[in-house]
Parts: sequence; structure tokens; C-alpha cells
Amino acid sequence: MTVKEYNKSVEDFADSVYRFILGNLKDEERASDIVQDSFERLWRNVAEIEFVVVKSWLFSTSYHIMIDILRKEKRMTKLELCHEKELIHEFHYSDLDEILHKALDNLPEQQRTLVLLRDYEGYSYKEIGEITGLSESQVKINIYRGRVSLKNYIGKIETVL
Repeated sequence: MTVKEYNKSVEDFADSVYRFILGNLKDEERASDIVQDSFERLWRNVAEIEFVVVKSWLFSTSYHIMIDILRKEKRMTKLELCHEKELIHEFHYSDLDEILHKALDNLPEQQRTLVLLRDYEGYSYKEIGEITGLSESQVKINIYRGRVSLKNYIGKIETVL
């Protein structure tokens, strides 16, 4: 890949990779860091990577960086976990976007990632399998289960409105 192609990949894919990571983490700073790390790794491997595979390579790399961060955080313990429950309140939402994001947050990590890749980013099942390392049938099953969970969480649209 040439420097010009690298710059084009930054222009073309940085925003979509950022939105994908932000959709999973809900943290703008960490999402920006992951995107930056992904492009840094791309730069270090610029000689070995062809431009035609850059998009899937970037999504795959950023996905794996995000998973590594989440696994590391799971090993850490929160000292004030017992106090968080005291601060939780039930709210009545009238904004459908907020309801959908809350429903997405309730999905298991893998289902949320796959649903976001398919429904938000528009990737095919095969491309999602390449990004996540899952088989195409595993991708389909997890997306189906995620959508069913979303439907069950949200219920009928009339009850939300």
C-alpha cells in the first residue's frame, strides 16, 4: 500500500470504525484511542497490507483491540460497585434512540457487536465472520438471537410511545 492509499483509508474509514467502536463502548475517548491504535498498526504494516482489504482489516483490528481492553477491564474489580446500585433510577424514556441504545447495552457483548456490524455498518455475514473470526452460521445465529432479545426488550412499539 502506498502513502496515498493509506491517507485515503484514513479519510474513508476512520469515521465508520470510530462509530462502530463508540457503539460498543459508549466512551468517546476510548473509541478515539482504539481508532488511533488501529491506524498506527496499519501504518506499521503498510508494506504487507493491500488497499483492497484495508476496510475489513481495520474493523477486525479495532474489534480485537476493543475486546482486549474489555477483557482487561473485566479482570479489574470496582471498589464502589455496591454503591452504584443505590444511584440507579428508573426513567421513562420518550426518545426511541435512547430506548434502542439501552436495549443494545443489555445484549451480550458478542451479539451487540454483530448486530452493530450488520445493521448499523451494513456488513455482509461473510464480512462480519472475517472481522470477528466466527463462521458465517455463528454470525447469523448470534444476530438472530440479538434481534430477538432487542424485540423482547423493546416490546411493542405502541407501549414505548
